[in-house]
Amino acid sequence: MKAYILRDTKGPESLKMENVEIGTLDRNEVVVKLKAASLNRRDYFITHGMYPGMKLDAILGSDGAGVIEAVGEAVKSFSVGDEVIMNPSLNWGDRDDINSEEFTVLGMPSNGTFAEYLKLPVENVYKKPAYLSWEEAAAIPLAALTAYRSLITRGQLQKDDVVLIPGIGSGVALYALQIAVAFGAKVIVTSSSEEKIAKAIELGAIAGFNYRENDWYKKLRKEFGLVNLTIDGVGGESFNRLIDLTGQGGRIVSYGATNGPVPQTVLPKVFFKNMDIRGTTMGSPREFEQMLAFFEQHKIKPILDQSFEFVDVISALQKMGEGNNFGKITIKIG
Repeated sequence: MKAYILRDTKGPESLKMENVEIGTLDRNEVVVKLKAASLNRRDYFITHGMYPGMKLDAILGSDGAGVIEAVGEAVKSFSVGDEVIMNPSLNWGDRDDINSEEFTVLGMPSNGTFAEYLKLPVENVYKKPAYLSWEEAAAIPLAALTAYRSLITRGQLQKDDVVLIPGIGSGVALYALQIAVAFGAKVIVTSSSEEKIAKAIELGAIAGFNYRENDWYKKLRKEFGLVNLTIDGVGGESFNRLIDLTGQGGRIVSYGATNGPVPQTVLPKVFFKNMDIRGTTMGSPREFEQMLAFFEQHKIKPILDQSFEFVDVISALQKMGEGNNFGKITIKIG
């Protein structure tokens, strides 16, 4: 098969399309002929060597959808020809609250979806929602799972909660917006782009604020008061503003830190509010099933930014690195 191999970390241009073997099929594995894949910021960071547990050589890509091409002798739940998507959380473990020590993410160190075929354990394969196109289905797994766990499991989302989502436009942030709105919460977003704020309001946000304005958080508090829950993938200096905006008993759930570490935190602001700051990573198989069921119930469709052909994966990663996308960047493979 043809696949993109990363052998060094000098950026997206380090990826090379090569012919590689699919590998021997174990009894509890399946081979999927991929129809589409999607990008995550994780893929871009890996090409620059900026990710924990780097192991090369690797085929990148955590998200994909396709058709079962072959099944191992012990596989009874799927047949050749079934349309599926993949859960990129490998070896999560039996507990929902934490992952096992063997947990990894599809697409480094194990081979991922920037390829024509993918071999993986059958336990990580799920029926593709029929209402979604191939690219829409491929855009769901990593980001939607992260958003669902952040909101529902770790964030303990309640109806009528006021939820703050900084940096709207990324895959996880947009899924968090869609899930929270469908759940019945009130959502406020931030961005440096007025266009992205306007699009978020079209998707159901009640308001948005430009974080490049020095007093944005003061305006938010004056107009809407304090928030119950913040879902943050930004980190950096603005994280302390999120603490300022959290109400009594509120929660901040952190799933990433694209702006780097948080400067000194004033702890009294945390404990006097009886608030929680919680971390989260991906999600369990049970949460993946729950997320898919929630999406089907509410017929949630991913927001897609731009589609690329398989021969243009490097260009797609370069666009990801620009950070201007609103929604998921996808790859047509089939």
